[in-house]
Amino acid sequence: MNHTPVLFAGSAICSVVFAALTVLQGPADESEPTRLPGSWSTIRAEQFESLQAAVDALPPEGGKVVLPAGTFEIVEPVVVTRNDVLIQGSGTASHIKNISTEGTPALILRPPVERSDSDELQWRVTLSDFRVSGNEQSGHGIMVTDVNELYINGVTVTENGGDGIHLDHAYEDPRICNSLMTYNKGTGLYLTRCHDIVVSANQFEENQDAVRCLDSFNLCMTGNNLDDHLGDGIVIEYTYGSVLSGNMIEECQGTAVVLNRDCYGITVSANVIAHNMGGGVDLSDAHGCSVSGNTFTLVKKDALRIGPMSGRITVTGNNFSNSFLGAEGERQYKNQEPASGLVLEGTKSVTVSGNVFAGLATPAVSGNRPSQYVLFADNVIEDAGEEPVRHQSLSGIVTDNLEVP
Repeated sequence: MNHTPVLFAGSAICSVVFAALTVLQGPADESEPTRLPGSWSTIRAEQFESLQAAVDALPPEGGKVVLPAGTFEIVEPVVVTRNDVLIQGSGTASHIKNISTEGTPALILRPPVERSDSDELQWRVTLSDFRVSGNEQSGHGIMVTDVNELYINGVTVTENGGDGIHLDHAYEDPRICNSLMTYNKGTGLYLTRCHDIVVSANQFEENQDAVRCLDSFNLCMTGNNLDDHLGDGIVIEYTYGSVLSGNMIEECQGTAVVLNRDCYGITVSANVIAHNMGGGVDLSDAHGCSVSGNTFTLVKKDALRIGPMSGRITVTGNNFSNSFLGAEGERQYKNQEPASGLVLEGTKSVTVSGNVFAGLATPAVSGNRPSQYVLFADNVIEDAGEEPVRHQSLSGIVTDNLEVP
């Protein structure tokens, strides 16, 4: 008991000393959290009076602009000129709505100086997770000029008066992925003067044309869904070294795929091309191309046409068919169209082998102008009209095809 006061006094002295040290050191400073060296601040658009003001607040080196949920009406384009920029929204809840009737785009990406006055390009811009819409009198949804390494992912572009997304000289490595382009008065995705292009896992519906790729090269277009277009599906001109693979192309009023104006070295493979009114694949002016492993289902006119300005084409492993289901017969649809086959129109140096032509309202192969040096061999032909092969349209070797009675 004699030691208890001493222990208590010692504890009191320790508490006084600790309190004094705390006062000298001051409380922990939480007003300025530690920042990673080299990091930039995130621009939050809700803290600015306009989207343009938020974009203009980016530092010269670039950065991130976050769009909140909401609808943001604009009458002038939002212009982005910085490098290394990410504009990210909250999905379709972040909606940029262009109410201009002057034919102007909603969003413009470009260098700070016009290319006619400078060789400067814009680099590394990413657009992600927001919606852009317009009206019949507005312009393109997103207009991109002179931008390298563009990445558009998860963006919805709809009901614009021009093209949905328009790329002009997005030369180096543009990537358009996981996006939706619908009901635009122009083309869903318009590409001109682009290089090493990836267009993957997008959906296109009821634009004029789905995709136009002009004066470009190395287009890789895979895994997209195209439906109900008022014009053509995919139009490729003056482009080479490209692949269209694994796409679903359905119910275009025009032609599903057109290769025209000096195309070469392009593969069209493993696509489903169904119910297109104007044609399936039209090689109007194409050389050194392969059409393989596609399914042409109920294509009303010219499922595959190879024109007089095309040649050196390989056609193999495709199926040209109607809606036949075996013992159940043919499945009937409202306003069902007939199925068609291959048209060789004055072409030259073509191999056609290993294909199936079945249930067609036209011959398996036909043409109004004779074609030269055609190898038509090892195909299966069943129920393809009274004249399955119009031999007079071919000047070459027709041999070893299996015609099912």
